Amino acid sequence: MYASRRDRRTKKSRRPLVIALVAVLVVVGGLGAWTMKNDGYLFGIRTPLAAADYEGTGGQDVEVEVPENANGYAIGVELAQKDVVASAEAFVHAFNADPDAGGIQAGTHVLKLRMSAASAVALLAENKINRGGFTVPEGLTAEQIKQRMIKQGWPEADVKAAFDNIGKLLPPQAGGKPEGWLFPSTYDVKPKETPATDVLKEMIAQTVSVLGEVNVPLDQRESILAMASLIEREAKNPEDQPKMSRVIHSRIEQNWYLGIDASILYGVGRTSGALYQSELDDASNPYNLRRHKGLPPTAISNPGRSAIDAAMNPADGTWMYWCAVNLETGETKFATTQEEFDALVAELRAWEAANGH
Repeated sequence: MYASRRDRRTKKSRRPLVIALVAVLVVVGGLGAWTMKNDGYLFGIRTPLAAADYEGTGGQDVEVEVPENANGYAIGVELAQKDVVASAEAFVHAFNADPDAGGIQAGTHVLKLRMSAASAVALLAENKINRGGFTVPEGLTAEQIKQRMIKQGWPEADVKAAFDNIGKLLPPQAGGKPEGWLFPSTYDVKPKETPATDVLKEMIAQTVSVLGEVNVPLDQRESILAMASLIEREAKNPEDQPKMSRVIHSRIEQNWYLGIDASILYGVGRTSGALYQSELDDASNPYNLRRHKGLPPTAISNPGRSAIDAAMNPADGTWMYWCAVNLETGETKFATTQEEFDALVAELRAWEAANGH
C-alpha cells in the first residue's frame, strides 16, 4: 500500500528532526560519560554527579602518612579513610586542578578532619614534612607533649629533667609555668640527635615569635595564651574561634563567670570526658571557671596561631554564650540571651537523643 502524498511529505519533513535528535542524544551522552569519567565535574564546574566533598578548612588536627611515590588517588584514599576528605574522587579532582600538587612530599603531614578536597591539597603542598621530626598538634597539654616526646624515642630521664628545669628556658612573663608556651608545629628534630632541652627551647622560641607577629604586648602574653588555650580546647572549627573570643572578652568585661568546662577538666587532671557534679561544684579547684571569675591561673593547653590571633582580635558581636549542637561535626552556635542559649541546649539534647549519646 502506498502512503498518500501528504503522509510522504510528513515523513520526509521529520527525517532532519530525527537526525538532529539523535545528534543531541549523542552529544549529551558523550558529555555525561565525560562528566562521570571526571568525577562529576563538567569543564571544571561541579555538577550534581560530583563526588562527595566537605566544605571549609576542617576541624581537629590529624596526622596522615603520605607513602613514597603515591599518586593523587592513593593519597585521596588515605585521606578519605582518615575522614580528612569526604571522598578520594573529590581529592583527585582537586589534586589535578592544583598546579602545586606535584610538590606534595612523602612523609607525615598534619591535616584537619573534614576539610574540603581543595583545602587538603593546598595544605599538603605547603606542609612541612615530619621525616623523623617531632609534630605537636594544637591543644595538647605540656604533660601530653612530655609523654609524646618519650613515646617518640627521647630518653624518659632526659625528658623529665628538661621539663623539671624548663623555668630557666621560659620568658619572665610565663612565671615559670610552661603551659601555653610550647608552640604546636612540626620540628626538624630527632631523639638521637637533638637533646630534649633543645626541643623545648625551639617550641618556646616559636611561641615568642608568634606572639610578636600577632602584636601581643609583653604584659598581656600570659593572659592571651590562657584565653587562646580555652578557645583552642573549645572550638572544633576554626571559624568559631573569633566568636568564642568575643564571648570570653564580653563575659570578663561584664564580670560574668566564664563557665568553661574544659578548664575544670584540666584542673582535675583530665582532657576529656564527663564531669561529676562534685567536680563542677568544687571551688578548691582554681581552674573551676564556674566558681572563679576571670581567666584560669595558667593556660590549659598549648594553642596554635589562629587561636592566639582570635584571642587578640575577637569578632564583633553581642554573644554571651555558645553551645555545640552536633558533637560529631563540632557545629557550634552562639547566643546573646539566656532564652536563646536554652534553645541551643534543647537542640543539643535532641541531637544526643537521635544519635544515641
